[in-house]
Amino acid sequence: MSAKTYEVRTYGCQMNVHDSERLSGLLEGAGYVRAPESAAEGDADVVVFNTCAVRENADNRLYGNLGRLAPMKTKRPGMQIAVGGCLAQKDRDTIVKRAPWVDVVFGTHNIGKLPVLLERARVQEEAQVEIAESLEAFPSTLPTRRESAYAAWVSISVGCNNTCTFCIVPALRGKEKDRRPGDILAEVEALVAEGVSEITLLGQNVNAYGSDIGDREAFSKLLRACGAVPGLERVRFTSPHPRDFTDDVIAAMAETPNVMPQLHMPLQSGSDTVLKAMRRSYRQERYLGIIDKVRAAIPDAAITTDIIVGFPGETEEDFEETMHVVREARFAQAFTFQYSKRPGTPAADMDGQIPKRVVQARYERLVALQDEISWDENKKQVGRVLDVMVAEGEGRKDGATHRLSGRAPDNRLVHFTKPDEPVRPGDVVTVEITYAAPHHLLAEGPAGAVRRTGAGDAWEKRNALPAPTPGVMLGLPTVGAPAPLPAVSGGCGCD
Repeated sequence: MSAKTYEVRTYGCQMNVHDSERLSGLLEGAGYVRAPESAAEGDADVVVFNTCAVRENADNRLYGNLGRLAPMKTKRPGMQIAVGGCLAQKDRDTIVKRAPWVDVVFGTHNIGKLPVLLERARVQEEAQVEIAESLEAFPSTLPTRRESAYAAWVSISVGCNNTCTFCIVPALRGKEKDRRPGDILAEVEALVAEGVSEITLLGQNVNAYGSDIGDREAFSKLLRACGAVPGLERVRFTSPHPRDFTDDVIAAMAETPNVMPQLHMPLQSGSDTVLKAMRRSYRQERYLGIIDKVRAAIPDAAITTDIIVGFPGETEEDFEETMHVVREARFAQAFTFQYSKRPGTPAADMDGQIPKRVVQARYERLVALQDEISWDENKKQVGRVLDVMVAEGEGRKDGATHRLSGRAPDNRLVHFTKPDEPVRPGDVVTVEITYAAPHHLLAEGPAGAVRRTGAGDAWEKRNALPAPTPGVMLGLPTVGAPAPLPAVSGGCGCD
């Protein structure tokens, strides 16, 4: 009998992406195999939705997807559907009521239970709803089916101690729990031994690391310790909070060669009045001071951010303060969001909700300004010679243009002419930048040196493997590729 297949659909932040790697690992450990990408919707024996509760209409999106699967499940009685993640944690009592064909509902704290819950639902022939109120096992102790062979997420903490009025994540992910430094470094070393050359340290509020273990300098020490891991070429992290961003972290970034010159620092608003209403524990002066210190220590750093437009009570003057910070900070890129009311958050009940047309107009002005700045900052890269780590699937037009794509040390996306010699994802190619667009760089001349790496070897080895045998994991944890920052804002855009 052929093995059952599975599909995991992921929505939301990097935490969810990494959780989905764990879910895939758990399912493969239980004997499932991933459904082919060419499979039609509804062909998988198990479909798992790993949900997000941060954005507006997240629930409508989920129920729309579930609705499309209902008739397919009717035709295939053995098919199972599971819903996990933040929306499942929040709406535990309503999912099965609104979609009674769902077999399993599980939360953010007990993803390790998924295979057991699926089997229990099959045997008992009724939906299983199990939501843990606190973390049962740190996610990194679970099996992993990582998505690529050269870059990996490494969780250093889960949960968040902040109380931002627009954010529901702390209520769903819980208080911050820090992982022991030795366990983190052991995972990093194991990944590098497999061929990983880039890691991204991941946390809801990554630079608050240490608050749970009583060491305020724990994060900077961790960055420096990663610098001592042989074979680890690139270290990144997401997302920090300005409140916890201290001088020792800036020094560690500047003094640790493999910590990349890139920083994603959520702003959310440039107005002190709005920041206070958001319950953000910094103000404009403090934020710009951090940017100045980072630029003084790391002149080539590319700084990106998250911004919310139209928070309740935001006046035109408040919005202009945000525009001022954008002009001063000169972000390489900004993730801009229109405020969306989330039930269960204090901001949802605040007076002064902004009309949609006003929010839209402000949003368009902000995007236009940031695109202009991004383009200007990218033009400064023309003529520079950069070492680009070749990526997999970054350039949608690479086949037609005979180019490859990858990431510069500062995480800018670079499209470059395909070298004459074979190049694999994870290898490093030296190129000269000849053209800049607002959201990418182009190297049109012949590629320079090509350095074949252990990460490229790992990618080649992985892609030469036969299809996994049912019930057997894909060897040791294969290696996950973080989404290019800031493709998804760290911590659901609420750091």
